[in-house]
Amino acid sequence: MSTARRFDPILLLAAPAVAYLTVVYGLPLLFLLGRSLLGAGGVSAFAGFFADPFSWTVLGNTVRSAALVTLVCLVIGYPTALVLARAGGFVQAAILVAIILPLSVGVVVKAFAWQIVLRRDGVVSQIFTGLGIWDEPQRLLFTETGLVIGAANIFVPFMILPIYSVLKLVDPRLGEAAATLGASPVYRFFKVAIPLSLPGIITGIAFVFSMAASMYVIPSLVIGDRFQTLATLTGRSFLFMRNEQLGSTTAVVLLALTIGIVVASSRLSRRLGGAA
Repeated sequence: MSTARRFDPILLLAAPAVAYLTVVYGLPLLFLLGRSLLGAGGVSAFAGFFADPFSWTVLGNTVRSAALVTLVCLVIGYPTALVLARAGGFVQAAILVAIILPLSVGVVVKAFAWQIVLRRDGVVSQIFTGLGIWDEPQRLLFTETGLVIGAANIFVPFMILPIYSVLKLVDPRLGEAAATLGASPVYRFFKVAIPLSLPGIITGIAFVFSMAASMYVIPSLVIGDRFQTLATLTGRSFLFMRNEQLGSTTAVVLLALTIGIVVASSRLSRRLGGAA
């Protein structure tokens, strides 16, 4: 008896999407990879990049800012996803609209809005000064704190929605059963809700981290050139420095970083799914 899998015709429905992504995404990436490896510097450009201490500063800025944005999104997004999964009717619809509607606003518009909010005479400074937390108005604009706040505002829906999609499938009677056995709300949260929603958490972390590591507009408009990440350095290399070799190299390093995060999260999700 043959064990070969039969071809499922339903797979043909994915052909247009695969062809489109191959043309508009795969081919440009191949050209970029070829440019970085076959350019004037070749493979030695990567050795030169990693031998430069400034490159490690840029790489550290990229990973640290993306990790902070991801952490803020997780802290804000998980309780929101939990409430969303347990809500119903009009309340659930209103929360979903509040989460999804801001995605229709362009990133550039949001970045300029955060410039107004985070400046010395902005809303945040006035609130903190009014509450007595700050002795005098402070400027969050052009700081890493401002960058994390502005970026988290944009990416938090991409943390909420994957967690919500998993929590929605969890049987609410599991929490009720734990409560009847004497489990406190805090114990049920950490021992029931969190473990069951780990696949959604991992997916949300992968989404937000990869997008935060690749963000270009927010760092450029909120913090400026004094804080370089791989994405901003890539943009400066192509647009201002006219150094295509450096731009291709930093772009490939950034691509490898995000692919590594996505692959690791995918394997971890499958492992958790198999263990469930």
